[in-house]
Amino acid sequence: MEKIHATTVLGVLHNGTVSLGADGQATMGNTVAKSNVKKIRTLMGGKILVGFAGSTADAFTLLEKFEEKLNAYGGNMKRAAIELAKDWRTDRYLRKLEAMMITANKEEILVISGTGDVLEPENGIAAIGSGGNYALSAAQALKKHAGHLTAEEMVREGLTVAADLCIYTNHNLVIEKVQ
Repeated sequence: MEKIHATTVLGVLHNGTVSLGADGQATMGNTVAKSNVKKIRTLMGGKILVGFAGSTADAFTLLEKFEEKLNAYGGNMKRAAIELAKDWRTDRYLRKLEAMMITANKEEILVISGTGDVLEPENGIAAIGSGGNYALSAAQALKKHAGHLTAEEMVREGLTVAADLCIYTNHNLVIEKVQ
C-alpha cells in the first residue's frame, strides 16, 4: 500500500505576530486521498502552533512526543524541539518516522527534521512539504516588498501561490495565529 503524503506548510513571523498555515490535501500515490486534512495544531492554550508534512501517522506520533517535551520543559518551545530532535535521531523507532514539523510561538519559528536538525530561519519564514519552496519564495517576496501585509495575509498568499503551482497542494487552507 502506498503511503499518504504531500502537503505545504508555511509559517511567517512579521511585525511581532506569527501565523502558520497549511493546505488540506493528502495524496496516495498520484491520487487525492482527502482534500480537507487539518495539518495545523495549537498547543499550550494557543501559544504554540505546529504544522506537519509527511506521513500522517508519523506526524501525529511526533506531535504527541513534542507535546510531551513541551510539558516536560515548561512550555519552552526551543528546548522541547531540541530534545525531540535528539530523540528522533537516536531512538530506533522514531528514526523510521517520515515527517517534518514547523513549530512557532510569538518569538520564533523552528523547523524540526528527523535528521536531528532544529533550524531557525533568519528571515522569520519557514516552509516544508512538496509545495514548500513555492510558498517560501512567495512569502519572502511579500515580506520584502509588501511589508504592510500581516503575517496571516502573507501565509494565505504564499499558500495560494503554492496551490496554484504544486499538484500536491490544494486551496483548502487552514491558517492559525499565535494567541
